[in-house]
Amino acid sequence: MADNFKYPLPKFHFEVSWGGTRMGFTEVTGLDFETEVIEYREGINPTYNKHKQPGLTKYSNVILKRGTVLQDFEFFKLWRETAKFQEKNKIKSVFRRDITIKLLNEEHKPVITWTLENAWPSKIQSTDLKADGNEVAIETMELVHEGLKIVEAE
Repeated sequence: MADNFKYPLPKFHFEVSWGGTRMGFTEVTGLDFETEVIEYREGINPTYNKHKQPGLTKYSNVILKRGTVLQDFEFFKLWRETAKFQEKNKIKSVFRRDITIKLLNEEHKPVITWTLENAWPSKIQSTDLKADGNEVAIETMELVHEGLKIVEAE
């Protein structure tokens, strides 16, 4: 009987891969989506209410946070690739990659995998500086993307 009981998964053991590069993060937020509702009523409908049907899906921006590490400027290098929109009056394509976020079990194997499609960093935020603080310096990257796939491990 005890074998059938399932515990909720802990959320602290995860891995983020950016197009083959594995980066360590302390926090990932924004793995959500919403389907807009379309309300419609035909003119000859005898009832005085609208029908609701699914519309377009909207994805939230994903926010990644990590501690600032000495001589590690990978956040800014990735953002620079995106920021090269215009060079000598020629517009270049935006740098995009698929991002994979995996929730891991105690054997370090993926339990749930989220894949952000065509993601690119839209915002980089350096740490706040505070003379009387004793916190770790945290960097933040905000990613926009065009889709979210969720796969459960088998």
